[in-house]
Amino acid sequence: MRRVRILATGGTIAGRGPSEIDLTYRPGSVPVEALIGSVRDLDRLAEVSGEQVAQIGSQDMNDARWLELASRANTLFARDEADGIVVTHGTDSMEETAYFLHLVVRSDRPVVLTGAMRPATSLSPDGPLNLFNAVAVAADPDARGRGAIVVLNDDLHSARDVTKAHTSDVQAFVSPGPGLLGTATYGRIRYFRRPSRRHTTESELSVEGLAELPRVDILYAHAGMSPDLVDASVARGARGLVVAGMGNGNVTHEALDALAEAVRKGVVVVRSTRLVSGDVGRNFEVEDDALGFVAADQLNPQKSRVLLKLCLRRSASPLAVQEAFYRY
Repeated sequence: MRRVRILATGGTIAGRGPSEIDLTYRPGSVPVEALIGSVRDLDRLAEVSGEQVAQIGSQDMNDARWLELASRANTLFARDEADGIVVTHGTDSMEETAYFLHLVVRSDRPVVLTGAMRPATSLSPDGPLNLFNAVAVAADPDARGRGAIVVLNDDLHSARDVTKAHTSDVQAFVSPGPGLLGTATYGRIRYFRRPSRRHTTESELSVEGLAELPRVDILYAHAGMSPDLVDASVARGARGLVVAGMGNGNVTHEALDALAEAVRKGVVVVRSTRLVSGDVGRNFEVEDDALGFVAADQLNPQKSRVLLKLCLRRSASPLAVQEAFYRY
């Protein structure tokens, strides 16, 4: 029997509302022991144990908790105390936590993130089946070497590709471009592919001994975008800026000038896009080489922020960061 450890952080999957049909609820109210106890037949899949890491809505996830989760996962695997890990998590920032763990966990054993769009006390909660499938994936030997996996609504997504695309639908997550990693139907798993970029054991990125991560801000581009927010972020100590640009990572000329000035001050600027899919190409419409910018390639703004935080620990060279965006 394989050993699966559940690291619970709260979220809607552990939410509690005043009634079965009430729209309001408090995330993270149900402890991990109750979550495990609410899912029948988990013991048929694995020897399951749990620990409470946090009890928050994922809008309150932060760098310190990322570092804690990564450290705990690495410790459990290094000590051979788990064959797989499931992280229960709110859906709002799940893709960011998943990608962070995808880059810094030092094992080929599976790390699986799951959550829910409906609270545990809902008339028809989606959390129990999501957790059942997540444990099945974490216990599956074929999940090894696939990096961090997000399991929701019978779908398996690679942490690098997944994004939340709907505010309330149970089919809230998609993987634009590369598509699904696989599917899980009542614990029966099919895989379609493996991630194509480096992760986990192939990653050169590390948080070992790290107490904090550098500040990186995301700036949302729009018609008439002012340079003021660029200046404010730099003044507040941001070491990196990610632009959720229009189209292929574009901003107004005024904002572009401010970003170029930020680069001259040593800030690393990454151009991503506010669109749900598509690559941001280097030197397509913006002269990245001349201005010292980094093109996000396939990463959305929130994933770009995660990668840039980790890159800045190693190098603030725009060329080195650009290579990392092609590698990861």
